[in-house]
Amino acid sequence: MSDSATFDVLDPADGSVLASLPDLGVDDARAMLDTAAAGQAEWAATPPRERGEILRRAFELVTERADHFARTISLEMGKPLAEAKGEVAYGAEFLRWFAEEAVRVSGTWLTAPAGGSRLLTMKKPVGPVLLITPWNFPLAMATRKIGPAVAAGCTMIVKPAESTPLTTIEFAKVMAEAGLPDGVLQVLTTTHAKETTAALMADARLRKVSFTGSTAVGKALVAQSADNLQRVSMELGGNAPFLVFDDADLDKAVDGAMVAKMRNMGEACTSANRFLVQAGVAEEFSRRLAERMGALKVGRGQDDGVDVGPLIDAKAVAGVRELVDDAVASGARRVVGGDPDGNFFPPTVLVDVPADARVNHEEIFGPVAPVTVFPSGADGEAEAIRMANDTEYGLASYVFTRDVGRVLRVSERLQFGMVGVNTGLVSNPAAPFGGVKSSGFGREGGFTGIEEYLDTTYVGIAAD
Repeated sequence: MSDSATFDVLDPADGSVLASLPDLGVDDARAMLDTAAAGQAEWAATPPRERGEILRRAFELVTERADHFARTISLEMGKPLAEAKGEVAYGAEFLRWFAEEAVRVSGTWLTAPAGGSRLLTMKKPVGPVLLITPWNFPLAMATRKIGPAVAAGCTMIVKPAESTPLTTIEFAKVMAEAGLPDGVLQVLTTTHAKETTAALMADARLRKVSFTGSTAVGKALVAQSADNLQRVSMELGGNAPFLVFDDADLDKAVDGAMVAKMRNMGEACTSANRFLVQAGVAEEFSRRLAERMGALKVGRGQDDGVDVGPLIDAKAVAGVRELVDDAVASGARRVVGGDPDGNFFPPTVLVDVPADARVNHEEIFGPVAPVTVFPSGADGEAEAIRMANDTEYGLASYVFTRDVGRVLRVSERLQFGMVGVNTGLVSNPAAPFGGVKSSGFGREGGFTGIEEYLDTTYVGIAAD
């Protein structure tokens, strides 16, 4: 392994150095794959109960050390401590969920329709996997991938984002303490993501890639996977619409908007990106939302009473500001908000946002809520659906209405993998998380999550 090159992990609040880590390269990545491939058969043969117990112990350890993990997350990613503790609880639940799923992997047995033979199917771990996690949820995105991989019996190489690797390193230590054998989980810390990932995917021993990140990178990884026909799971970008109809409970709608928009300072793929509000309630909804957004306290994530921490880096700040400036230049009006201070971006509400403004078509990834109005009356519902679907993305969406019939009609017609009804939070370890269109494919969590790490073998058995 490399023993000279390093890179610094920075605190996004002030740019100070939190740690210096080995900057691993292609040779290091290949050595990790050697280890993963060599240990795959033995790890796959481990009893499912044993794998499940490792995950259960890891759940308990993470829960016991919630404050430590929350502080690490807050320091390297920026989110407030209270929100970081929420991520720890959420991330730990994937360990508990897949601890229970490890012993439920099963096949089928049936008689061939024409008789004369029996049809047996069995599930096997897909093999060594590469797990690429993003910076915005450094613990939860790791556990959401590592949990099912461990439960299924796959060896793993985890490549965390270079901005937030410290949480992943701490979690790998917990997995070892919980009893995970050496070499089953390896952490690839690197600033050479493109080169190391390409080298791993060029090796046929790697059998699966799970990636959470941008659509552009996801498309490149899917193309690379073709040479060795590796299985891929892609959880990519989002452009979530937040639909508020005239009959909505506005108290619930504003509460839901605050959760859907401000979770993680808006730096989430499920974040409400476009607020599509029916004309009859648009003014009141916007007023209430601006009042709530303007009352949020911005500051360092570890300080008391802070609601909104810094964005991840200066590039992210510049990108969000560019979208706001474009919207204002297009005719939008800023009700609350202002200029950023370093990496701190003030919560912003924009009204009168034209439908064609960039902020309605690009992922914001920041604390900006653009409000666009759709008409009341008979044609309003159809127009809201049209506007919501007018995007290449299809991850999360939100609908607020009291009309049960409308809930069904709109949910069936929305082109998104997830729909939150009268709630601003759809993520749940027990639910299948994923999208359609340019938001990717595959599902994480829920009963289907472990299937992403399993192959099916069919065995035909003569009855005579």
